[in-house]
Amino acid sequence: MQQLPAIVHGTFKLFESHAILIYLASSFPGVADHWYPADVYKRSKIHSVLDWHHSNLRRGPITIVQNSILAPVFRRPLNPEAVAEGEKILSAALSKTESFWLDDNRPFLLGENQPSIADLILVCDIMQVKLVGETDWNRLLGPYKKVQQWIENTRNATNPHFDELHKVLKELKEKLQN
Repeated sequence: MQQLPAIVHGTFKLFESHAILIYLASSFPGVADHWYPADVYKRSKIHSVLDWHHSNLRRGPITIVQNSILAPVFRRPLNPEAVAEGEKILSAALSKTESFWLDDNRPFLLGENQPSIADLILVCDIMQVKLVGETDWNRLLGPYKKVQQWIENTRNATNPHFDELHKVLKELKEKLQN
């Protein structure tokens, strides 16, 4: 399919971030159950978040980044109208994340005390907004204190890997600015 992300494990090839994380969490012994629980009810809730993500949250950051920072890379004009639409989509998704997916008393999605693959997926998409700069990041994420805390919770739970991975975003941003 020539898509990213993709993995090759032996002769098995797979693309799409959700499918990859489900495969990794299910295939390797010793992966903590909280990432992708064996309990069918908890697992189904994670699938609910992941399905919602594709139709909602994901569209915001991708639209913003593709029509601002990445447009010149692909020899396309900047599209402020599309960026504004992406910001509306992102705002609505962040609002829903705070009001529905996050519990006031628990640090992760679905009222859990440990992160799941759903936390990883959603946080990574939101982190793409860092490419547009700190001013826009603060403007877009500023009203969403629960989301900001959840991002920090996910960062703390997964470090040093979180910072290593997101260092790539910083490097990409620097390359795009040159």
